[in-house]
This record gives sequence, structure tokens and C-alpha cells, in this order.
Amino acid sequence: MRVAVGADHAGFPLTGFVKEQLTALGHEIVDVGTFDETPVDFPDITARTAHAVLSGAAERGVLVCGSGAGAIMAANKIDGIRCALTHEPYSAHQAVEHDDANLIAMGAWLAPRALIRDILDAFLTATFDDDEDTRRRVRKLQLLEQRTLAEYLNDTTP
Repeated sequence: MRVAVGADHAGFPLTGFVKEQLTALGHEIVDVGTFDETPVDFPDITARTAHAVLSGAAERGVLVCGSGAGAIMAANKIDGIRCALTHEPYSAHQAVEHDDANLIAMGAWLAPRALIRDILDAFLTATFDDDEDTRRRVRKLQLLEQRTLAEYLNDTTP
């Protein structure tokens, strides 16, 4: 699988290890930067990572910033992206299986190095459950992207 990897300056120190683990798991890396610890804005890196996934240059993406929080906030504002914060394997797998996640974010200051390989493997080997309930829920996520909150609530509130 082709995996886009993006990091801001706070996440940069962990990206070498992330890329090593991806390669060891047999994946191809699409590195969208950053390439050193010079300060960079995480929304810019997130946008480049999301673009790689949405354009088909990569099948999934991994974001690394200091806490992972900024990256996930930025990613989930992009139409077509569903990103989960993952610091352990279960949520990485569950995000794909039940929410059709195509990106994950992790915090370089928080994600345990001992779990990085398992987190990546869980994310990249998971498949979307694709049953009626999960399809309905993902469709509602898509509606949130496409409508105002008032429109969404009018259409989905009983």
C-alpha cells in the first residue's frame, strides 16, 4: 500500500521511525514533509497529506505532530478525509473498520515507540466493515461536511 506521511516540526523527530516501520511492513512511502525541524504550520502539512490521499497518490495517510490534536482537527475539516487520533492499535483498527478512516494522526510526544509498528499495522490492514449501520454512519459524517449544522440537524433529528 502507498502511505502518505506528513509531519510538522514537532512530529519530525518521529517520522524517521514511522517510515522505517512502514517499510518493514512492506508499504511504499509518499513523504510530503516536513524534512527538518524548521517550524512549519501543521495545517499546511495536513493539507498536503490529505491531498496525496484524495488524489490517489497514496491510499492512506499518517500525520505526526506534537500531540496529534492539531493534525486531526485540520484533517477532519477537509471534505473526504476521516482522520482518527491513534496512540494504540485498537483505535487505529476501529477507525477504519467502523468509520472508514483514511488518515490517522499521532503525537510524537505521546505515541509509545513500542506501539508504533502495531498502530501502523492495525490501521493499514483494517478494512471497512461496510454493513448497513457503518455505511449509514459514514454517510452522516459526509453530510456534516456538505451541509450547515442547521441543515444537518433538520434532516437527521427525529
